[in-house]
Amino acid sequence: MLRIGLSGGIGAGKSTVSSTFSELGGIVVDGDVIAREVVEPGTEGLAKLVDAFGHEILHAGGPDAGSLNRPALAAIAFSDEEKRQTLNGIVHPLVAHRRSELIAAAADDAVIIEDIPLLVESGMAPMFPLVVIVHADEDVRVKRLIEYRGFTEQDARARIAAQATEEQRRAVADVWLDNSGSAGQLVEQARALWHERIQPFAHNLRENQWATAAPTLVPYDDTWPEQARRAVARLTTACGHRAVRVDHIGSTAVPGMDAKDIIDIQVTVDSLEVADELRDALTSAGYVRTPFTADVAKPDARSTVPGFDHTGEALWDKRLHCSADPGRPTHVHVRVAGRPNQQFALLFVDWLRANPGVRADYLALKRRVAAEGHATTGAYAEAKEPWFLEAYRRAWEWADTTGWRP
Repeated sequence: MLRIGLSGGIGAGKSTVSSTFSELGGIVVDGDVIAREVVEPGTEGLAKLVDAFGHEILHAGGPDAGSLNRPALAAIAFSDEEKRQTLNGIVHPLVAHRRSELIAAAADDAVIIEDIPLLVESGMAPMFPLVVIVHADEDVRVKRLIEYRGFTEQDARARIAAQATEEQRRAVADVWLDNSGSAGQLVEQARALWHERIQPFAHNLRENQWATAAPTLVPYDDTWPEQARRAVARLTTACGHRAVRVDHIGSTAVPGMDAKDIIDIQVTVDSLEVADELRDALTSAGYVRTPFTADVAKPDARSTVPGFDHTGEALWDKRLHCSADPGRPTHVHVRVAGRPNQQFALLFVDWLRANPGVRADYLALKRRVAAEGHATTGAYAEAKEPWFLEAYRRAWEWADTTGWRP
């Protein structure tokens, strides 16, 4: 099952995207629809709202008598932050419970589109392997809310101001859909996303396949740290207390360094048994297990880990998961705390950041090896190993001199 988080500010057009995904075969779990369902007459939700905000939030007469008067509730609940939090505290748990019921009823190979208006505000974004944000400028959204939903301009701007900012949404967005044009243009964007990324992602998860990336060196991308932060948040959520720490490692973590367009993340755990326990959680987060179980061993005169032969490969064992998402190749190295491969992954990044000469030397090596045209990422990595044998010693000498600790 692939779960996708879909959100956007009020009036941005996410309903158009969710409808498109539904037509293409996705199962849409709509937060707005559920939010209405859990406060229908006779529900626990409506009773709690009346207790909190009074009977004036109900329709007093006519065919809707006794049902929720949404404009009246909005006028009260959005008048200040405390009341808005009270509203969210009542409705959000009820919506979450109903959402869980709907997802549990779906097929194992389904693509679930969770349309959540307050995805960012609720902190739920890291729960999803892919987050899609639909965006339009504020003035465009205000115009739509006035024309199509009967808002006053003041009410429209108040609702927009009460939601996440553009900056906050960009921070969690794996995909940013711009809806400043026509509805037809947005539909085409959504269809392309479905066919080019979502369907292949779902297929890879079903087949336990990871997205491959050519070992092509590309210039440093200023967005790599931001993409890594999303991956770290996602992995931290998936691993929970079983992760000692989660770090962005590798060349994409070194500012200005050319690298393969693959984000490397290290998840530190207490043992390989814990690493194996995380397999299903990481798969649900979009990262499938690979057969690779060890790093290429490097000289290890430093290790004092009891119970292991310093010359054996056990010290370099790990578990490797790779992203099934073709839009963001990512390698997740699950390593044991205190072992040389776990420590060196952290040390190497700090060593390069602190030493421009070493950074330039390593960049020259990477460019030379890339020019040799190695066909696979593994072959590319092996070609750099002779340099690493010396770099390993030099890096630890630097660590001793500076007092560096992981």
